[in-house]
Amino acid sequence: MQANRLYFIDAVRAFAILMMLQGHFIDTLLDPIYRDNTNTAYKIWSYFRGITAPTFFTISGLVFTYLLLRANEKGNDKLRIRKGLFRGLLLLGIGYSLRINLISWLSGYFNTYFLVIDVLQCIGLSLIILVCLHVLFKQYSYLFSIILAIIGCLCFVSEPLYRNLVIENLPLVIANYMTKVNGSVFTILPWFGYSAFGAFMSTVFFRHAHRSRFKIFTILSFFLIGYLLMYHSSWALLKLYSITDIELFERSADYNYLFTRLGNVLILFGIFYSLERFLKQSIIARIGEKTLSIYVIHFIILYGSFTGYGLKRWFSKSLEPTEAIIGALCFIVVVCVISFHYAKTNHFVYSVASKISGLFKRS
Repeated sequence: MQANRLYFIDAVRAFAILMMLQGHFIDTLLDPIYRDNTNTAYKIWSYFRGITAPTFFTISGLVFTYLLLRANEKGNDKLRIRKGLFRGLLLLGIGYSLRINLISWLSGYFNTYFLVIDVLQCIGLSLIILVCLHVLFKQYSYLFSIILAIIGCLCFVSEPLYRNLVIENLPLVIANYMTKVNGSVFTILPWFGYSAFGAFMSTVFFRHAHRSRFKIFTILSFFLIGYLLMYHSSWALLKLYSITDIELFERSADYNYLFTRLGNVLILFGIFYSLERFLKQSIIARIGEKTLSIYVIHFIILYGSFTGYGLKRWFSKSLEPTEAIIGALCFIVVVCVISFHYAKTNHFVYSVASKISGLFKRS
C-alpha cells in the first residue's frame, strides 16, 4: 500500500493558526462595549473563531496517526512511537512553561496559575493516548478505526455529564485536565474526541488515498457529512432519544456544539482538499509547517510568558474595532516574520527530544 502525503493538511493548519492569532489578539484587547452579539460582523467573527480549536485537535489526531500508520507499514513504528511519546511530553512541558512568570518566581511569589491546562497540554496528552491506542490495536486495523470512532462519539455525547464537573480530591495537576473550575482553558474531555475523529480519518486516508477516485469521493463526503453534522446532528440525537429513551441523547442535543463544530471542520477540510494542487509549496503551506513556533511566539508577545510583560498588560480590553483589526493584521505579520526568519522553535524542540531519547536509549 502506498501512502500519499496529505498536502492540504498544512494549508488547514495555516488557516487555523492564523485564525487563532487574530482571534486571541482581538478577544484579549477589544473593548467589551463592542462585543455585541446582535452585530452581524461580530457574530461572524465569533463563529469562525470557534472553529479554530476543533480544527487543531482534529488535525493533530489525523497527522500524528497517519504518520504512525505509515511507519508501522514500513516495519519501523518503534521509532515513531518513541518520538510521539516525547513529542507529547514536550508539548505538555511547553504548555506549562508558557504560563510561568519567572520574574514573580525570582521575587519569591508562586501561584498555581501555571498548572492550568491549555491547548498544548491537551494536544500533548491526546498524542500520548493515541500512541497507546495504536500499540494496542495496530494488528487490528479495522478494529482500530471502529474504536477511534466510538471514542469520539462517546466523548461528545457524554459531554453533559462532565460539563460542570468539580473535582476536589485530586491534585490540581491532574484535576485541571478534567475540570475548568481552577482556570483551565481546555480539558481533555471533550477535546480528545476531535483528535480521535482525526485519527479515524487518518485510517481512511491511509487505506484508500492511493485509489484513483478517492479524492473526489472524499471531498464530496467532507461536504455532505459536514452539512449533516452542522444542521441535522441534533435531530439525530433527539431521534436516538426517542428510540432508546436515554436522557443523555436529549441533553446532548440541547447543547450540541461539538458535532456542529466537527461539521465545520469537515467543510473546511473539503474546501482545502479541493484546492490542494494550488497550495503545494505555497506560503500558506509553509505557515502550516511552523505552527508550534507561531504558537509559542504569539503567546510570549501577547500574554507576556516568562516576564509578565505582554500586549495584554498594556492594552487589555481597550481597543476600538478598527484598532483591533489593524492591530491583529500587524500582529499576524510580526509573529510570522519572527517565526520564519528568527525563531528555530520547532528545530530546537525536536532536537532536544532526540537528545533526550538518545540518553534514555543509552541508559
